[in-house]
Amino acid sequence: MAIKGNSGEYKARSPLGMVIAVLLCCFFYVLGAWQRSGYGKGDRIAVAVTRQTACSGASAAGLSFETHHTGGLANATTSGLGGEPPPPCAAALADHTPCHDQDRAMKFPRKNMVYRERHCPSDGERLRCLVPAPPGYVTPFPWPKSRDYVPYANAPYKSLTVEKAVQNWVQYEGAVFRFPGGGTQFPHGADKYIDQLASVVPFADGSVRTVLDTGCGVASLGAYLDSRGVMAMSFAPRDSHEAQVQFALERGVPAFIGVLGSVKLPFPPRSFDMAHCSRCLIPWSGNGGMYMMEVDRVLRPGGYWVLSGPPINWKANHRKWERAEEDLAGEQKRIEEYAQMLCWEKVTEMDEIGVWRKRTDTAACPAMPPAVRACDPANPDDVWYKNMETCITPSSTAAGGELQPFPERLKAIPPRISSGAVQGFTVESYEEEKRRWERHVKAYTKVNYKLDTKRYRNIMDMNAGVGGFAAAIFSPMSWVMNVVPTAAELSTLGVIYERGLIGIYHDWCEAFSTYPRTYDLIHANGVFSLYRDKCKMEDILLEMDRILRPEGTVILRDDIDILLRVDKVAMGMRWKTMMVNHEDSPHIREKVLYAVKRYWTADSDKSSQEKKD
Repeated sequence: MAIKGNSGEYKARSPLGMVIAVLLCCFFYVLGAWQRSGYGKGDRIAVAVTRQTACSGASAAGLSFETHHTGGLANATTSGLGGEPPPPCAAALADHTPCHDQDRAMKFPRKNMVYRERHCPSDGERLRCLVPAPPGYVTPFPWPKSRDYVPYANAPYKSLTVEKAVQNWVQYEGAVFRFPGGGTQFPHGADKYIDQLASVVPFADGSVRTVLDTGCGVASLGAYLDSRGVMAMSFAPRDSHEAQVQFALERGVPAFIGVLGSVKLPFPPRSFDMAHCSRCLIPWSGNGGMYMMEVDRVLRPGGYWVLSGPPINWKANHRKWERAEEDLAGEQKRIEEYAQMLCWEKVTEMDEIGVWRKRTDTAACPAMPPAVRACDPANPDDVWYKNMETCITPSSTAAGGELQPFPERLKAIPPRISSGAVQGFTVESYEEEKRRWERHVKAYTKVNYKLDTKRYRNIMDMNAGVGGFAAAIFSPMSWVMNVVPTAAELSTLGVIYERGLIGIYHDWCEAFSTYPRTYDLIHANGVFSLYRDKCKMEDILLEMDRILRPEGTVILRDDIDILLRVDKVAMGMRWKTMMVNHEDSPHIREKVLYAVKRYWTADSDKSSQEKKD
């Protein structure tokens, strides 16, 4: 660089002078912060980390939240930021799902689908490596285009295009898969199917907001409900129909790997406004009605249950289904009896669709049969790895008040809060919590201006509380998987559902029930403080890396001492990081760590390694 002197001639600026100027800037910034700070060494280090932004803006300029890899490959880059990165996993593990491993699953009983449930590796069996993206991996299309098109390289499995060809699930078209919106029970499209349901289920007025789709396939129901302001939580097992849930998440539809088997679903009572089964192959008439009782547990009073396919209208369809008339007749009879026992009123039966509604007036319910017991009302939210029971959730656990239609529901006081069901939360403290997260998200967008754009579709909040982050960031262009950790002091997932949001229970000492690279942004508030002394921080970070897309973003809030440890590990995991102060004051020990996962794939990493050798 040159400067102009008094004589009009240009002279080279002294490099030494530039260095001295920068050093003085940084020195006085740190000195001032140290003099004002009442905290220890950790806080001074945080100031040293953030001073680069104050002096030159270098850190902010170096952390890009854009995506660049919309096609082709990029050479992998090692951290270069201190610390040797964990080794990459083998290319064959690009779709590794630790708690749903096929080989491990076959060691468990097939009865009640136990072998399709979560079976996580022991600590000694856990893989501690970075799961690579497959060769040719590209950034998914933005929503809503992603609903209909998925890059073939991201989930290169064609089996469903053959097995479900006549049902219009998915079609292979060269570099992309196309999803026409079909399904086993709606080969002509999910939109027409939803129109049929809408004749009896009130989607339009906002009273049906959250839907549980059991055995979802590629989640076309959820994909098309989205445009009607309805949020579906879809699940299917990892089975011979490869990539069902992976396709759903690549499309930008909420989904997880799961099955209605022997353990309770990871949701609190009265979570959903509707539950749906479209040819989902669940034996509703078996096990003494246990699966219908589990749906009843998570279904809100006034909610709907939709059963599409066998045995509904069996008289007209038994030949097509290749089933004996007497078997289908007995199956439907038992389903009708269980529905009556659960106090579900049958709304209609049209074509192959049956619709029931869970009554709100328990006085109209029939007496419970002597052979059926009421579920224990104590601690109804304790469901993680708890066996499913043949019992009926008593009405006392289904109280909580009326919900407003969505979107008013998002800002209203949830019944669980107004009734005092969540200890430690009053209406006043809940309102303050809402305002706090609005301030946090406002500060996030100052650092990451892409936060309120189409850049992020699939978002996860690892420690969601009452859903403050999800509510503050709410947009029809994105959705948030609100995770309430089993280690959390309060069970708040019910509040999240009452707000019209979705979520799930999970223990972060284990892997999440999803495929790799299924989330665009991960937010974690106090997760590492919560799990301190419970499991290894490195294992949680590796799991975050597994489920985060290449060039995906992480936002971590925690104590400075913890974030400094996290930062050291994260930089060695091919994440680029930047730490900033709490938005209210640099003297607050809570800091925010932003990170972007670098782009690399199995083959580009191999090529890079060969060049080194």
